[in-house]
Amino acid sequence: MMKNLKSIMRRHISLLGFLGVLFLWQVAGLLKLLPKFILPTPLEILQSFVRDREFLWYHSWATLRVALLGLVLGVLIACILAVLMDSLGWLNDLIYPMMVVVQTIPTIAIAPILVLWLGYGILPKIVLIILTTTFPIIVSILDGFRHCDKDMLTLFSLMRANPWQILWHFKIPVSLPYFYAGLRVSVSYAFITTVVSEWLGGFEGLGVYMIQSKKLFQYDTMFAIIILVSIISLLGMKLVDISEKYVIKWKRA
Repeated sequence: MMKNLKSIMRRHISLLGFLGVLFLWQVAGLLKLLPKFILPTPLEILQSFVRDREFLWYHSWATLRVALLGLVLGVLIACILAVLMDSLGWLNDLIYPMMVVVQTIPTIAIAPILVLWLGYGILPKIVLIILTTTFPIIVSILDGFRHCDKDMLTLFSLMRANPWQILWHFKIPVSLPYFYAGLRVSVSYAFITTVVSEWLGGFEGLGVYMIQSKKLFQYDTMFAIIILVSIISLLGMKLVDISEKYVIKWKRA
């Protein structure tokens, strides 16, 4: 009996820890150890989810549309650039340092510049998402290409396979796990970057709703939005995991 109990606790220790934090958080709020304007209680945040569900759904869908569009474009651009950079050494030497420099600049610093150049529409948001999502995928794919077995590459060359045949039948299958590792990071970046870009202006989206809630001192709604963004990012990463298991199994079949 004790062994079974220990086994259950070990499997669910992260959930138990999370529930423990929520309990202490709620108790601290009830005892007024934490002012509501600093940290609303979990029950107050849950009430805001119920109270503002229509607004949260509307703005979530607006953010999701922009994030998915930027992510899809970012993935396509990253894959094309990775293949070209692997094939052309001079292109890799030209682009890679610039990518590293761009990644060192905080997203919140790039966003106002893009708004100044491109206006308050959807375009600066898409460009910002592309800038933040392409780098992890390009680096991951190139890392996968570098881990290709040199003996297999030599064998393909002896069989007179052209570069595209080598890419499709050998390099891409080998680099798929690396690609998904980068995609997992980029998915979380896409949603966070979208919310950050919405802080600077617009009429819809979770970032816009967060700023409106801040001006109205609705801190419970602000925390609800933060939790919602985290949930969306986690669901996105979970979908990537499911896709990885399916696609890699299909490629190896």
